[in-house]
Amino acid sequence: MTTAPVTNGSAARPHRPATAGGQVRSAALVTLALALVGALLGVLLSGAPAAVGAALGAGIVLVFFGTGAVVVNAVAAVSPAASLLVALLTYTLEVALVALVLTGLERSGLLGDTVDRAWTGGAVIAATLVWLVAHIVSATRARMPVYDLPETAHNGPEASAR
Repeated sequence: MTTAPVTNGSAARPHRPATAGGQVRSAALVTLALALVGALLGVLLSGAPAAVGAALGAGIVLVFFGTGAVVVNAVAAVSPAASLLVALLTYTLEVALVALVLTGLERSGLLGDTVDRAWTGGAVIAATLVWLVAHIVSATRARMPVYDLPETAHNGPEASAR
């Protein structure tokens, strides 16, 4: 029956991390797995520079997006009202810093012989998408209360309609 109460940790609803840190950890682990798969595919398909490029691209995403998520979680714990503004600013800064790092790598001459440019760019794009999807899935599955309902006693016919 769909209206039966289900508790966290039961067979119907297994325990999931209910903290923002658990969400960041989940997204980081999935992105790290993508980095390892990308590096393995890179070395098998195109050699060592591709593997380095895939690992470097995913590593850049892990560092910037992981740090940004930790900052947003810290702000949300202190001032929940400011968390959306900080999240938007942090995401904009993350994208700008990733672009700046990639430009710096390009100008330094590392991209090319030592690190495969295409695998680095592909890994940045893939890792960003995987990070975002994993973080969204983890956040939507977490049982975190968004707001507290006032505790009032409801008696009468309109109470049963709720």
